[in-house]
Amino acid sequence: MTLTVDFAGMVSIGQTPAGMRRIAPVTGGHFTGERLNGTVLPGGNDWVINRHDGVMVIDVRLTLQTNDGALIYLAYQGRFLANDDAMARFAKGEALDASEYSLAISAKFECGDARYSWLNNVVAVGTGERTASGPIYSIFEIG
Repeated sequence: MTLTVDFAGMVSIGQTPAGMRRIAPVTGGHFTGERLNGTVLPGGNDWVINRHDGVMVIDVRLTLQTNDGALIYLAYQGRFLANDDAMARFAKGEALDASEYSLAISAKFECGDARYSWLNNVVAVGTGERTASGPIYSIFEIG
């Protein structure tokens, strides 16, 4: 599926032992795929840590609502890798070309709706692209 996530501005917690901690509130988005289509509900968050080694680690938790009304919890973790120059430009808010970075995630779904109970056993991975409004992910079921 393709997942687009919209964010409000980042809230900076500051430098912690783990790195620079920031939180981006999720304001919405949408998802489309062969078996899943709908919207990302406001209220999720993207917890970000910029580690001392230059890697940005993400931890995102969202509520999805399918077009037929089912609610799905989606959690994904991953990392954003780029060379030092690209990360410095990215930190200043500059857009990067997709060839300058790698954004990869692993995802887990939970759903209590019987129509989507198959999601509870899905193992998924994805890649992402950073855009001006937020990331766009391509998420794939494994095996």
